Amino acid sequence: MTSPLERLTGTGKPLAAEPPDAKEFEGLKRSGLARLKDATNAANSLESRFDLAYNAARALSLAALRRKGFRPHQRYIVFQVLPHTLGLGPEVWRVLDKCHQIRNPGEYEGDLNIDERIVADLITACQAVAAKLETT
Repeated sequence: MTSPLERLTGTGKPLAAEPPDAKEFEGLKRSGLARLKDATNAANSLESRFDLAYNAARALSLAALRRKGFRPHQRYIVFQVLPHTLGLGPEVWRVLDKCHQIRNPGEYEGDLNIDERIVADLITACQAVAAKLETT
């Protein structure tokens, strides 16, 4: 039987099958956890905390996907497949997906429209990814 992740592979689809790499996994995990720790530092600017938390969530989500033997063709997919990589529900991946949508105008147009609430929600979602990555 084909897994949900396998159904997302192939020409024009968002994932490619690629054998897991333990060194890559550990590097992504280490990077994600370090950024998550820095994102919780209230001395950092709100924009820095958002960037750190977003990149931490992406690194940890990518680590989970790579551990399963897949590589994304698009950035956003690592969040949308969290139900299949870590068993996390929409209360986590939808926050991360929303933050991806916020990130793009900030990254490409200089229009980062954030507040304390979205940064707190992003950090909480990232912490859920980190915790689940440790236990699965």
